[in-house]
Amino acid sequence: MWECPADVESRALPGHWEGDLIVGKKNSAIATVVDRISGFAILCKLVDRKSDSVIESLTKQMRQMPSDLYKSLTWDRGMELASHEQFSANTNKAVCFCDPGCPWQRGTNENTNGLLRQYFPKRTSLDGYTQIQLNQLAEIINSRPRKILGYRTPVEVLAPLLR
Repeated sequence: MWECPADVESRALPGHWEGDLIVGKKNSAIATVVDRISGFAILCKLVDRKSDSVIESLTKQMRQMPSDLYKSLTWDRGMELASHEQFSANTNKAVCFCDPGCPWQRGTNENTNGLLRQYFPKRTSLDGYTQIQLNQLAEIINSRPRKILGYRTPVEVLAPLLR
């Protein structure tokens, strides 16, 4: 059973994020984290897919968000977040896990990863990207109008919340 607080499920408040990995050739990967309300995406450079490495990269990137815009993280049940207690200790934020085989419980992230596949085709190595390049690509994605947002961009939706 999915055990996330009701405000995460309702999508009524900003600051609840969904995450997963985009996996490439030779076990390379990038972590993606997306706000459930705005669709604002953060991409995280990974050294490898080991839990400690993923936690370190996620912590570094998520600490850049204002605390009130980062309340929780919903992840699938992959081994890359086996050390989720360390992530929660690092960020003082809750981690929720989806039910096995239920990707729709983090559908915003699934849709965003689909958009990102235009830039990261399957069976290509993701090792060559720097964090700076990933930040630039996130800027492009976050500036792209979305029908679900009334043709506003994730940046436009998130900006008032940053004030």
